[in-house]
Amino acid sequence: MILYHGTNLNFDKLDLSLCEPYKDFGSGFYTTTLFDQAKAMAIRKSRLFGGEPCVITYEAPDNLLKLDTLKIKSFPTTSKEWAVFIINNRNRDFTDIHSPDCNSDNKYEIVYGPVANDTLTTLIRQYQRGFIDSEILLKEMKYAAPNNQYSFHSQNAISFLKKVGVQWIK
Repeated sequence: MILYHGTNLNFDKLDLSLCEPYKDFGSGFYTTTLFDQAKAMAIRKSRLFGGEPCVITYEAPDNLLKLDTLKIKSFPTTSKEWAVFIINNRNRDFTDIHSPDCNSDNKYEIVYGPVANDTLTTLIRQYQRGFIDSEILLKEMKYAAPNNQYSFHSQNAISFLKKVGVQWIK
């Protein structure tokens, strides 16, 4: 399987201690199978933080999400469980870090699922604030653009990634 990471600088070593907290699936190294999604992230990061946008390409086993040696959480599609998981990981005040509904403690070494893009984030906020109920949330999530993310949260998990290239974005 080919995975892409959009960034504002090229690097060879993955250092999980540099990963930002409060992301969709917790603090981790994020990749996608979609080149254009990684490219957009590279451009965004470069605009926000400087540097040159690039997409780093990695190879990973095709059966990555089925490996018995890793603790994996998978969300094949948007769902209420997926939305709650994201809410909890993004919430700076969430304290039940041992809950299976978050990954603040990196209990899952890899998490796979859709990205909470701007449209989905707005829906999630409306749900959190009680403006919409879970039925409307689920119905509206079906209209979101397809995308994906694979987040890596342990040295064991990133050991399955092999850097195979970098493409600079002009």
